[in-house]
Amino acid sequence: MKQSAKKQSTISFRLNFLLFIVFILFAALIAQLGYLQILYGSKLEAEVQRTDKTVVTSNVPRGMIYDANGRVMVGNKANNAISYTKDADVLSTDIYKTANKLTQYLSVDVGHLTKRDKIDYYLANTKNLKRIYRQIPRSQKVDANGNSVSDKVLYKREMAAIPKSELKFNHQQRQAAQLFKIMSGAYQLSTVYLKNEDVSAEEIAQVSEHLTELSGVNIASDWQRSYPNGDSMRSIFGSVSSEKQGLPDDKLNTYLARGYSRNDRVGTSYLEEQYENVLKGSKAQSQVTMDANNKVISSKKLYQGKKGGNLVLTINSEYQKQVESSLKNVFNSAKSAGMTQYSNGAYAVAMNPKTGAILAMAGLKNSPKKGTTSDDALGVVNQTFTMGSAVKGATVLGGMMSGVITPTNNTLSDAPLYFSGGLIKKAVYPANTYSSLNAVQALEVSSNIYMMRLAMKEGNAKYEANQYFNIDKSVFAKQRGYFHQFGLGVKTGVDLPGEASGYPGPTNDLVKSLDLAYGNFDQYTVMQLGQYVSTIANNGYRMQPYIVKSIRGTTSDGRLGRVQTQSTPKVLNRIGSTQEEINVVKQGFYNVVHGSMSWGTAHDLKDFTPAIAGKTGTAQTFYYDPDNPNNTDPPETLTSSFVGYAPADNPKIAVAVVFPNISTNADSSHYNTQVAEQMFSNYFKDNGQKTSSGSSSKSA
Repeated sequence: MKQSAKKQSTISFRLNFLLFIVFILFAALIAQLGYLQILYGSKLEAEVQRTDKTVVTSNVPRGMIYDANGRVMVGNKANNAISYTKDADVLSTDIYKTANKLTQYLSVDVGHLTKRDKIDYYLANTKNLKRIYRQIPRSQKVDANGNSVSDKVLYKREMAAIPKSELKFNHQQRQAAQLFKIMSGAYQLSTVYLKNEDVSAEEIAQVSEHLTELSGVNIASDWQRSYPNGDSMRSIFGSVSSEKQGLPDDKLNTYLARGYSRNDRVGTSYLEEQYENVLKGSKAQSQVTMDANNKVISSKKLYQGKKGGNLVLTINSEYQKQVESSLKNVFNSAKSAGMTQYSNGAYAVAMNPKTGAILAMAGLKNSPKKGTTSDDALGVVNQTFTMGSAVKGATVLGGMMSGVITPTNNTLSDAPLYFSGGLIKKAVYPANTYSSLNAVQALEVSSNIYMMRLAMKEGNAKYEANQYFNIDKSVFAKQRGYFHQFGLGVKTGVDLPGEASGYPGPTNDLVKSLDLAYGNFDQYTVMQLGQYVSTIANNGYRMQPYIVKSIRGTTSDGRLGRVQTQSTPKVLNRIGSTQEEINVVKQGFYNVVHGSMSWGTAHDLKDFTPAIAGKTGTAQTFYYDPDNPNNTDPPETLTSSFVGYAPADNPKIAVAVVFPNISTNADSSHYNTQVAEQMFSNYFKDNGQKTSSGSSSKSA
């Protein structure tokens, strides 16, 4: 009995001891769990959430571009598409199999398939990979210490070991390699398009029927930019990258920092790029939940996404097409007459002179060697030309601002200027036609001599015919300072990237300051010419040109939504002239069209209703062949220009037209005013006002 009791006591002690140990372990476990929960609970929970739940994004349609009347100028065309969503744990062997199956139902473009793409596809085949691996000598599989080389180094050696004959793919293999390339390049849980253009109904049907066999593949829809007006203003709208192109290399880091993906489509030039933040919209977001094996078990839409904002332009698309048509028709008539052998093309802009709103801008770029033309509306802001006498309004007002002439005392000699060495500066009309001219008369007959003598006064010139000429070198800066007040030679501030500021000629030859005075030296853009004439038309206010009228949202049924941002007219500066001084130039511009002097330059526009005021220009220019830059004897050409506004007493539209580098024989053809007259006529007809004009427009 004693032995049994002792044994029972020993068992009881051991059991209690074991229970005590278990209690201690549980207590330690509970303490550790409490420690982790209290100190690291939120961090661990976030880690679990990050691992198990992932937010993925998908693109939304890009915002559209409308004209001033709400007509679509740049839209989105919906396309059928075949998409692929890459699972989190998908292997290259799985993608290889899917790509091979897809070739039975889908045909894709293989034009950009590279040798590396073929190699990656080839090695995704397990049999190929094993065979190539066996062919690599053991010495290439280990480093100098006998350790296995890295996977990256080994893959390069496997690539090099593939026989060239193995990469001579047939059509189906090239198709599969292209699909493999697209699918492999996708990020985990991201969606890419395998084909989003010209997807046939048969391809949609075939892929739909076999979706259960094609992991990650789906029928989807995509969009691409559409242009209802064809090539009209395409250079202004700019371009959007494709999904294949993705983000531009030069701005990759910037876009990635702003939350873009590498294959996102973005605006790459002009309006599309300038207003990328507006047009891109907000991506849709879905929360994807995965199990421990990285398999997607559910997907929940967090945010439907928001289509990009829409741009509404100041331009009326119908008027724009009319301006383009006028420019093209007149240029073609010049071409038929043999006047465009060295021509750059033709350019025109129309503006509201009181607000700076651009009503139309058109350009034709001509290739002198090929004889072909293309849309170049952008040339209005990024091409510079020597404009000729069209800028004389700024010269006269500059003379008044400098105080060398006044509204009541502005008569100067019109006698030719004779310089040593035989150089003669004279007007286009015969010498001594006018002994002297006042400012209004000088503008009407476009006297170069008057403008040169004005510059001489500004520069305190010392002059003796055939013997002596000297002028302050500061005259260049003085004249340009006045010109800048009108926007000539400085950027206009138009809301388009890539605007040129003009080209100032060298100042080493002081006689060139006289050429500057009548517009035959410095170069300006057509937009600067439009801003300059608008400044005169509106009595001295330099308005900033703008092409985007407003930014608007989209309604639920896809129509233009409420206004989010509205552009307002902006005054850049007020020129330093009095109204009395401005009136002198405005009278001169009126007389250019309606005056009675025999050498008036645009009298044939006088019958147009409402009345036009303006100024013609003809500059002596030369054609420099880009393939022969050292040519010391370039062919002589001329640049024909026109600036004007109407109605003359209350301007609603200001225009600038330039035909650069046309034949010297074209001086009597007056292409500049032909286009200008049609621009005025179409504008007032479109705005419900009756117009009338003479049989043709002519100018000197």
